[in-house]
Amino acid sequence: MKVIDYIMRELEKYPLHFSLIDPEKQSPEEAGEMAEIAEKVGSTAIMVGGSTIPEQKLVDDTVKEIKSFSSLPVILFPCGAGFLSRYADAVFFMSLLNSRNPKYIVREQAEGSLIVREFGIEPIPMGYIVVEPGMRAGEVGEADLIKRNDFLTATKYALAAQYMGMKFVYLEAGSGAKESVPNEMIVHVKKNIDIPLIVGGGIRDPATAREKVMAGADIIVTGTALEEIFFERRLSSIVKTIKGCKRV
Repeated sequence: MKVIDYIMRELEKYPLHFSLIDPEKQSPEEAGEMAEIAEKVGSTAIMVGGSTIPEQKLVDDTVKEIKSFSSLPVILFPCGAGFLSRYADAVFFMSLLNSRNPKYIVREQAEGSLIVREFGIEPIPMGYIVVEPGMRAGEVGEADLIKRNDFLTATKYALAAQYMGMKFVYLEAGSGAKESVPNEMIVHVKKNIDIPLIVGGGIRDPATAREKVMAGADIIVTGTALEEIFFERRLSSIVKTIKGCKRV
């Protein structure tokens, strides 16, 4: 089964949680153990990526360890064509739609296209939109950050992503953000698109995760929560809360 078919099938049951693991922030062995716990508590997929990964080999080693500890699909969330891994199941083939630099809108994607084909990784087209504060994702991606009260611009980008044939829209506040994507922005975007909406950045507790789902998020991504000491209990509570919500 294709990864996208698996995701869509799971979305028919309940909102989903994806665990984001940054290869730069722990050893591959630790990443494998984190993925094992993520699967145990009910996460649906493991995303692997980060904004400042120092070398491609680290991505390979991390993905291999994750797959040795977990049966969940591993989806690359790459910062560029040079950080793809043949060991992953899929890649979010994403365009940072509000970047000022064509490199992050289409040029890195062009560079990576033949690599994805050669490796046999399943490409999953996604429109990536970075919202204030944006953090390193916005900085590295040279994004014109969407203002937190600019619901119209966020909606325009999201609907454009759908019309360009992308399968998901991802609203990102940035890893480690103190403020998550505003609930009202999620409501406006979700009302105007027909494809699944992913929301990440600044979501560290069950209450915040629930707010995002009730506003319209179909998939919640957490990364920082996995990097904290003794994260299993918190992650378990977040996932349980997400799956217990009824989507709008």
